[in-house]
Amino acid sequence: MKSGIHPDYHEINVIMTDGTEYTTRSCYGKPGDTLRLDIDPKSHPAWTGVQRMMDTGGQVAKFNKKFGALGQRKKG
Repeated sequence: MKSGIHPDYHEINVIMTDGTEYTTRSCYGKPGDTLRLDIDPKSHPAWTGVQRMMDTGGQVAKFNKKFGALGQRKKG
């Protein structure tokens, strides 16, 4: 490898969403810095397989009110 062209590779602490922590090597920050994760494999739906549907501001209810009757036949 050429000298002087690679970033500094040092140890940092990583804190997962559940509070567990471990030490790894990274180019992030300075030696000894802490990286706090907002999303990790223990909590993200892509890895856990658990999906949540969040209805912020009643968007689903608003959609159903506007388009709920589509596809239904009127009797008469």
